[in-house]
Amino acid sequence: MKTSTLLCVAILVAAGCAGAADPPRPFGPVPSPRQLAWHELEMYGFIHFGINTFTDKEWGYGDESEKLFAPTDFSADQIVGALKEGGLRGVVLTCKHHDGFCLWPSKYTEHSVKNSPWKDGKGDMVREFAEACRKHGLKFGVYLSPWDRNYKDYARPAYITYYRNQLRELLGDYGPIFEQWFDGANGGDGYYGGAREKRRIDNRTYYDWDNTWKIVRELQPMACMFSDGGPDVRWVGNESGFAGATCWATMNRDKLLPGVADAKLLNVGERNGTHWLPAEVDVSIRPGWFYHASQDDKVKSLDHLLKIYYESVGRGANLILNVPPDRRGRVHEKDAAVLKQWRQVLDKTFAKDLAAGTKASASHTRGGDATFGPANVVDAKRDTYWATDDDVKQADLTLDLGKDVTFSVVRVREYLPLGQRVDAFAVDAWVSGQWKEIAAATSIGNQRLLRLAPVTASKVRLRITKASACPAISEVALFLEPK
Repeated sequence: MKTSTLLCVAILVAAGCAGAADPPRPFGPVPSPRQLAWHELEMYGFIHFGINTFTDKEWGYGDESEKLFAPTDFSADQIVGALKEGGLRGVVLTCKHHDGFCLWPSKYTEHSVKNSPWKDGKGDMVREFAEACRKHGLKFGVYLSPWDRNYKDYARPAYITYYRNQLRELLGDYGPIFEQWFDGANGGDGYYGGAREKRRIDNRTYYDWDNTWKIVRELQPMACMFSDGGPDVRWVGNESGFAGATCWATMNRDKLLPGVADAKLLNVGERNGTHWLPAEVDVSIRPGWFYHASQDDKVKSLDHLLKIYYESVGRGANLILNVPPDRRGRVHEKDAAVLKQWRQVLDKTFAKDLAAGTKASASHTRGGDATFGPANVVDAKRDTYWATDDDVKQADLTLDLGKDVTFSVVRVREYLPLGQRVDAFAVDAWVSGQWKEIAAATSIGNQRLLRLAPVTASKVRLRITKASACPAISEVALFLEPK
């Protein structure tokens, strides 16, 4: 061996590089780039606005006159601005609900804003929302109901062509789309072009979902598709605002379709699922999805919204919060006020990580390599993580806070590109000279928020009590909710 080669090896050994450990291999399904971007959003708004707003219904029949759609002071800027003030990072607009009325001047139907009094039929509400989102820095998404109680050919093959034509309009004409929303409402009574009858379809085959989904992939490759069964994001199984206390990001997707799913299973997920299919929690700020003046005194309280946040986003899911504009075409003052309060409390809570930069140690570090060391959980970086050797699936990580610190929220994150690896964990606090367990949970995923009565401690310990693969933890953070 040449002297220069020996010298290089010596330098590498001295630097600790020769023994550098390899990163863990991914465990199970892992998120796609579009899903990783979706996870980063955490929460966004849902807008239900249409004919139902003016008929005081939740589900229109499909025979409503386009002339009924007449907002008196519509402002997409005010609506999107109110959602941004609430801390929401995107908007999914109900472009067509089950009644078939379209908020854009679709070339394929007369049942749209082009035959309404709004802007003398020359308006395009989808465009105004898309532009308002760009102005305010929010992502934009669309919902196109698979069921249409207005269209004459619903339940016949011709409707699938119609539906796909409208999907192409929405995905091709309004800029980047972050989420395409499909739901499971399929068939039943309707106007159907004057037939006024009940029509049933086989929701497993009628929509030919694989080929419908290909349109989304073609026109908006970074858009995540939501439905009962994904293919990118799944329904959480209820409209109450809560994910399961255990909520795995994986499911056996091949047995799921829009409208074909087990709600209880969707709420929990499947630990050994075949696909990365995280949950989205959909809930309205009011009892209804559309605006009703009778519900002005039933807007969810600040405490209720905070509970929803901790039991949706705090359980690894994303939250889509519906805020229905009123008949003016604006977010009602009561909704806007509580949204703003909600944002203020969350901002104050998460403004300062009380564990940031503290001294971290672990019972085991992968290969003894600082690349995977415990300091990674307090460096405020999502792309670094603490990991153990492959055969070490139970381990402890301790944060020495250096003094007594009072906190009431613990946040733990896994490094998602390596999959969901931890099955169960606990958190201990060093109180009065001894360790005291203060919380325990199961799934982590994108994040787990543990909301506690205030705890004062000088040290905090994360214990991985069960894992299907060696843990890869990217963050352990501590926060204090304002009084």
